[in-house]
Amino acid sequence: MAHSPAASLLSLGLKRSVGIPIAAVFLFLCAAAPTVSSPEEATSGEPGLAAIRSYIAAAWDGLTRSMSDCKSIVDPKVPTPSVLYLPADSEIPLTLQLLEKRCKVQAQRLPMVIHHLGEADPRNISPPGLLYLPNKYVVPGGRFNEMYGWDSYFIIRGLLGDNRSDLAQGMVENFFFEIEHYGAVLNANRTYYLTRSQPPFLSSMILAVYQARKAPGPEERAWLAKAYDYVRKDYALWTQAPHLAGDTGLSRYFDFGSGPAPESLQDETGHYRQVAAFFVSQPDGGRNEVVGKSSAPGSPARSEPLFTLEVCDRATTQKAAACDSAGTIALNADYYRGDRSMRESGFDVSFRFGPHGARTHRFAPVCLNSLLYKSEKDLEQISHLLAKESDAEDWRKRAEERKERVQKYLWDSARGLYFDYDLDKQERSSYEYLTAFYPLWVGMATPEQARAVIEHLSTFERPGGLVTSPYNTGGQWDYPYAWAPTQLLAIEGIRRYGFQEQADRISYEFLSTVAENFRRDGTIREKYNAVTRSSETQVTAGYQANVVGFGWTNGVFLELLRQLPPDLVERLAREQGPPARGTF
Repeated sequence: MAHSPAASLLSLGLKRSVGIPIAAVFLFLCAAAPTVSSPEEATSGEPGLAAIRSYIAAAWDGLTRSMSDCKSIVDPKVPTPSVLYLPADSEIPLTLQLLEKRCKVQAQRLPMVIHHLGEADPRNISPPGLLYLPNKYVVPGGRFNEMYGWDSYFIIRGLLGDNRSDLAQGMVENFFFEIEHYGAVLNANRTYYLTRSQPPFLSSMILAVYQARKAPGPEERAWLAKAYDYVRKDYALWTQAPHLAGDTGLSRYFDFGSGPAPESLQDETGHYRQVAAFFVSQPDGGRNEVVGKSSAPGSPARSEPLFTLEVCDRATTQKAAACDSAGTIALNADYYRGDRSMRESGFDVSFRFGPHGARTHRFAPVCLNSLLYKSEKDLEQISHLLAKESDAEDWRKRAEERKERVQKYLWDSARGLYFDYDLDKQERSSYEYLTAFYPLWVGMATPEQARAVIEHLSTFERPGGLVTSPYNTGGQWDYPYAWAPTQLLAIEGIRRYGFQEQADRISYEFLSTVAENFRRDGTIREKYNAVTRSSETQVTAGYQANVVGFGWTNGVFLELLRQLPPDLVERLAREQGPPARGTF
């Protein structure tokens, strides 16, 4: 297909992972608009919201993967020979035999039957590869070319809003397959993710799909009964060791693996060296995160050589071509445990659980325990629908117990906000974070608590929506970035407690930011700068790209647009071109 000059300029910008200069914005607006052919291209300049709606509709197909699609095997994070792994006790179907020939991919069985998360060590599965799933699924886009745990909830919300319920239900059933054959809802369906899950949204996905059926009958009821058993298994993962948060009765994030996260090695180049350098520069010399002087007798064993950081003073370095230091240092095992657990939380990278998320596994987090409360309430609701009244009462009690513990450990009445609980210090964190709105989304907060939390909106609200935190750490899950999933949960939580004006205002701020950037470059991104209302990012901790696609932003855009009052939708549709200079 023919590309406009704007499309060519955009393509160049994406390859270099840099923002588009302001001068180029006007080139985009003047150039002929390209025809939609993939999630990376869209029409622009059409009146109203038609162009962005067309982009999202095309994206569902462009981002859909299946086990008969060669695109599904590709892994931008870990370039290796193409291998598709099936459960150890399954046969290789004819469709995969055909895939092997057509896509030059190997289809193999896993070396062992997996019953629970952490049972399989990904280091024993070489080379790493894609894990088989029976149904089609939507990926986020870019480097994220697999089905993700929590991304999928927001994607499913969008699919249901776009009348793609069969695709949405197939994705939920893929999670059933993961639980049955890979031990849990996985971070994503790659072998190196067999050590961790992601925030538990499974019950929310199930009810969203079930409630989208206009007149659920016996077939839907049977599906719900099957789903109920899988949710219980998913819930059990989070409510037993090692996912228990000390003696609080709450839960924590915990990755069963050890050492560096494999997916970080290619497109987060230098990340672990940067982290080690940060900790060494601290007043305590990073004694809690690094091991040192690998050459010294009796020193702790360091990690693999790839992850050592040579430490030299400046004078020595200038005198010799090679750095002749007294030894090397490396990040220790507990740091990697925290880093991996931070990735299970989905908030990678943030300094919320200590610098670079190093102590994630040492906190009882607001987000996780709010979602588990919702799982308990959802299981209560499903039990009623299935006439399991005894089960319903048990889930009700569990939800009430969790609510009491959240009140005790996570609610700060003096500050009027929810905070994560530091298990080592046995005190609440002081790190203000947007997940403080999760208890509103799940309905756990009292009306008085909800009002107090909403009074903190000024801490998070910026021209382009809600920043994840007020702290500029260089991490993408901190200031100044606004992310679609946390926008939706916070806004729906605010609506739930009757604060419609605030919810409408914030929705419009975020929707208009996405729309303005779409008009500039014809894309929807993973995240946005809420201060500049742009897609330009300057992330310095972790991977630095702002991926195009993008599954959960597409879904959230549709949902927030659906909830917006008609007069604001009309206003959004009337907006044309970028805002005037000086209004960023």
